Amino acid sequence: MKIFLDTANLDQIKKYNDLGLVDGITTNPTLLSKENADPQEVMAEIVRTVKGPVSLEVLSTNYEGMMEEGRTLAKYGKNVVVKIPMIAEGMKAVKQLSGEGIKTNVTLVFSPNQGLLAAKAGASYVSPFIGRLDDLGEIGMDVIRDLVQILKNYDYPAEILVASVRHPLHVIEAAKLGAHVVTLPPDVLGKMITHPLTDIGLARFLDDWKKAKQSHPKITLTR
Repeated sequence: MKIFLDTANLDQIKKYNDLGLVDGITTNPTLLSKENADPQEVMAEIVRTVKGPVSLEVLSTNYEGMMEEGRTLAKYGKNVVVKIPMIAEGMKAVKQLSGEGIKTNVTLVFSPNQGLLAAKAGASYVSPFIGRLDDLGEIGMDVIRDLVQILKNYDYPAEILVASVRHPLHVIEAAKLGAHVVTLPPDVLGKMITHPLTDIGLARFLDDWKKAKQSHPKITLTR
């Protein structure tokens, strides 16, 4: 499974990118608005920093506006993926942009029907928002399960990009269902790395090694 980071914070992006854990980035207007910097400069820096796909979102809701913005965003770099909302005009834009060789990510998907149509329109990524469905008392992972089967049935090239991830369990559930990508906030990725038993075990190993050094001062791990 590929792991994307859902943020526009350059410090967090560089931190996890340097660890080799980030396959790509997803952003949106809300995330960009949280950064105390020019959104255009932030987007350009993210595209330069991360070699994998970087999703940048259009603001228009009509076909002409989405096409103009999509083409402009694509100029930031070859790894740019244009995020398009799951609306009728958006599907028209996805079809055209995909035909021009521009990768697209259909966002705000909340049903298997929407995901199917996005894949049929030629989207590179289909992004179901599972956390928001869970908030409404629905089971977000049911959408992932259905879409995995649908895309497999018809051999659509679109990848399922699980979004609105709230906790590490969402990641495990998505991976077990066969989703291609999960995008998650930095804090969730941080929780995936840590475990209290790891900390306890490491502390014990280091303490035992310290005792061994006291008994044998010349002991070393190097030759």
